[in-house]
Amino acid sequence: MNNLLKTTTEITTVFNTTLERAFKSPMLCDITKVHSGYGITPRVTYCTEDETWGKVGGSRKVFMAKTLTFKGGESSLDTVLERKENEYWKIEISDFKTWSMGFEKFQGEWFTTQLEEGKVLVRYRYTMFSKYRLCYPFHWLFTKIVWRNYMQHVLENIRQLTLEEAPYLHE
Repeated sequence: MNNLLKTTTEITTVFNTTLERAFKSPMLCDITKVHSGYGITPRVTYCTEDETWGKVGGSRKVFMAKTLTFKGGESSLDTVLERKENEYWKIEISDFKTWSMGFEKFQGEWFTTQLEEGKVLVRYRYTMFSKYRLCYPFHWLFTKIVWRNYMQHVLENIRQLTLEEAPYLHE
């Protein structure tokens, strides 16, 4: 897997909330409210085997709704690679059970920096990995256009969860 091609996209925003809420909400709140579906990306319906989720090395199996390109059901495995409290998350999405357009895995990163009381800078980054050189131009376009738009949708869902002070399902 050392010869994988990488494409990265990143967005930033400011959340009007506490540092803790901006840090914990994207990973520890209800994933069905975070990944609610957008465009060709199906919505997450539930997870299983998530007892360790939120801890480094913890994982969960993710299930998604039926779409034109996916029969519905188990879609992937999420794993927490890094967690630096109130600063940084790094997760990996792999073991795809759905059509992945030739991607091998995704890595998501979530950075939080307190600017002042009640204002938090959020940087949200995804890196997509592929081993198919011929697909690289398509993967680059997908990451920079489609996935970036999806990330904007997810970011707004997370913003809403922070404003609602939605409960954490994991710790």
